[in-house]
Amino acid sequence: MTPSARLWAIAGGVGAVVTGAAAAVVATQQRKSTEDPFADEPLGELKPDRTSTVAAEDGTPLSVEEIDPEDGGTPELTLVGVHGFALSRLSWHFQRRDVASLRLPRVRQVYFDHRGHGLSGEASAETSTIEQLAHDLDSVLRAMVPEGPIVLMGHSMGGMVIMELAAQRPDLFEDRVCGVAFIATAAGEVGARGLPRPLLSKYNPLTRGVGELAEWQPGLVEFVRAAGGQLTRQAVRRLAFGSRDVSPRLVDFMLEMLAVTPVRGLLNFVDTLGSHHRYAVLAGLKHAQVLVIGGDSDRFTPFAHAERIVSELPDAELVRVRGAGHMVQLEQPELVNSHLIDLLQRCGGSAAPNRRNWWWTR
Repeated sequence: MTPSARLWAIAGGVGAVVTGAAAAVVATQQRKSTEDPFADEPLGELKPDRTSTVAAEDGTPLSVEEIDPEDGGTPELTLVGVHGFALSRLSWHFQRRDVASLRLPRVRQVYFDHRGHGLSGEASAETSTIEQLAHDLDSVLRAMVPEGPIVLMGHSMGGMVIMELAAQRPDLFEDRVCGVAFIATAAGEVGARGLPRPLLSKYNPLTRGVGELAEWQPGLVEFVRAAGGQLTRQAVRRLAFGSRDVSPRLVDFMLEMLAVTPVRGLLNFVDTLGSHHRYAVLAGLKHAQVLVIGGDSDRFTPFAHAERIVSELPDAELVRVRGAGHMVQLEQPELVNSHLIDLLQRCGGSAAPNRRNWWWTR
């Protein structure tokens, strides 16, 4: 186990009450000494304590896994990770690794794959919506976290799903959701400040062409996208990450995740991303501690989206990660985890007062 934020905010005793942000400085300094800090990292290979299947309201199987506190102690709250578009629960690799070692507070973790993603069941064109994914998240919470405080963590589309859940279940956010972490996400206007709006349409000629190819020969599309050819690799590296010296292992890991979810199914989600508009819902999060993290080199959801979310939630903590792209939780995990640990400690009652609008320069 390599030194990281865990040495400060995880081990228990006096060190456990030190804020995670302070620990990130030590971890970052140590990482600079290696050419590829993640060369030996077992990305996507961490074993859960339990796996199960939750049936969504329409019967679609949702693949779920649980991680208990590493020391076997009784957890004080549950962290639920909601992953982004085209990814899977494996995208939370560094978060699940580090949070498992926390002792103040001890945290149980629950991660699942959206329908149409990862190991969960398929999504139809009709069910490929943020509204349906929020219903699915509600099903997971009812089955896996029937009681006790909850912290929700959403990346990209996952953050949008959490916003929609707040609209569907305001009671949950009043009574049990004590914290929310929004990572590289948006409350609306995705086409206006991220990907060009014409691209976020199934009627776009390029998108339609890919769809027709997927119908004609889906195996070919999967091979082209996942084979890791030079063009595909360069595109993933440029779109997913911000820094020029991003770890080759992280790029490989992204390609592995992208290879799992069929192109045909992903196309069905395009419309719901383009029509996402949930600024009014953010007011329902006033009862929770809210953390908003964005990379200032994010090409999908630029940092302006994070600023707009915080403008609706003035008590939220805003973190700007210099040089990071859309996969900020993979690209700069120590920094992201340090602030996540702070959020968990605030929800667990063991942290210093909230640091609002914290700005970080790498």
